Amino acid sequence: MAREEATGESPRLVLVVGVAGSGKSTVGRLLAERLGWAYRDADEFHSAAGRAKMAVGHALTDSDREPWLKAIGDWMDRATAAGRRAVVACSALKRQYRDTLLAGRPDTVLVYLHGSRELLESRLAARDGHFFPAGLLDSQLAALQEPEPDEHPLVVEIDQSPEAVVTAVLSLMRGESSAGPAEGPGTERPFRTAVRDGSSASPGPTGGSWRLVRGEQSAEVVRLGGALRDYVVNGRPLLDGFSTGSAITGGRGQLLVPWPNRVGGGRYRFDGRDLQLPLTEVEKDNAIHGLLRWTLWELLARTEDTVMLGTTLCPQPGYPFLLDVRVEYRLGAEGLSTTVRATNAGTEPAPYGVGQHPYLTVGTDLVDSVVLTVPARSLLRTDERGLPIGQEPVEGTPYDFRTARPIGDLRLDTAFTGLDRDPDGRAVVRLAHPSGLHGVDLRLGDGTRWVQVYTGDTLAEPERRRRGVAVEAMSCPPDAFRSGTDLAVLQPGATHVLRWGLSPWGYS
Repeated sequence: MAREEATGESPRLVLVVGVAGSGKSTVGRLLAERLGWAYRDADEFHSAAGRAKMAVGHALTDSDREPWLKAIGDWMDRATAAGRRAVVACSALKRQYRDTLLAGRPDTVLVYLHGSRELLESRLAARDGHFFPAGLLDSQLAALQEPEPDEHPLVVEIDQSPEAVVTAVLSLMRGESSAGPAEGPGTERPFRTAVRDGSSASPGPTGGSWRLVRGEQSAEVVRLGGALRDYVVNGRPLLDGFSTGSAITGGRGQLLVPWPNRVGGGRYRFDGRDLQLPLTEVEKDNAIHGLLRWTLWELLARTEDTVMLGTTLCPQPGYPFLLDVRVEYRLGAEGLSTTVRATNAGTEPAPYGVGQHPYLTVGTDLVDSVVLTVPARSLLRTDERGLPIGQEPVEGTPYDFRTARPIGDLRLDTAFTGLDRDPDGRAVVRLAHPSGLHGVDLRLGDGTRWVQVYTGDTLAEPERRRRGVAVEAMSCPPDAFRSGTDLAVLQPGATHVLRWGLSPWGYS
């Protein structure tokens, strides 16, 4: 039985499901505490006979579970009738059990906690004093029917702390409650067929991927570097990305952590220490685009239109600091939204910058005819190595795109700042097709003080040059590790957030 769509209002109930050892009780309780809601564990509704049966290693039958499920549902109804919001943790292994608990309750969010068998076994082996014996895990996994797309589950991986799981759930809930039903054709929002971690079954050189779908929009994110591979609206690509099965070149869609752009000579001084990064742009004697582009990121949570990935940047030569880094990609009514969070998990301050490197297209063969708007008052002049030599106003230069105009034959590899923002605090870089009938806006939100615009004239592959415009949201300019300009210094436990997104227009 397909679930009814939610009304679009904030949910009144959250049902947290998973097999034994998934941490549903701990997560449910913590989630309720964070929300300030009531909490009940479904185990509390088992009869004495049911508990005794499980304690000697016998699995409950469907008939054993009927009064149990009714008791849980009755409590949920009493809670909502009394005006309370509530979180319930329940195994709900089979589709029919979830249907029983969700039927007639469309304002309920379903959260599924997913983990590997090995992790579940290790958790159960360490658990003491619980009536559920570890040996019953086999029967639970055999009975488990993972939530289907039409149940609209929020799927969160459990190979992280309970607090991190709850944070992921809350992030997904915020998107689910505000998004409402998908618009336009194809509102089913299909889930990509998944293997154990939900990624595509053929990883290739980018380590697997996740396809997000919402109405006419789709996007694909890969494990390698947490990069954005493509973004398509109504069948039309808005990224000059990289094809399935191919390697990433030119920084396409990559996350640039813990610095965007370049560090001259890879050398910088921080907190009284001289540090040397590996040179990754050897021909120009620079360290370029951070340290996480070639790292395989891990899945933390997913829904049909959202994915959250994470990784740890461990102390290493040139960057002896410990960061926990997460990225969330979400398709919504406004388009694609990206949030990058980095937390200093170490014991000393850490220098930090961040950016991302998508190449945009509006369907022209070359970028020359693209009509560009960049709402920036200043630009950064650079030398032949791409390092800053001075900042100046755009007015009176060929780089003044505050008023929309075609790019023409101008070569851009330019950092802009002094961004003009709307009342919501966002600056918008616009690429328009020469017809003026469609285009894409890149939104620069929290944490973005700079934007780099690059027309790809120096790409190693001649056939890719000037095919797309890289518009890179950045927290700081090139060489910030040496200049200190807009460089974030993360104290232990502090978090930096960068938000950017893409809003298509004229593609309906």
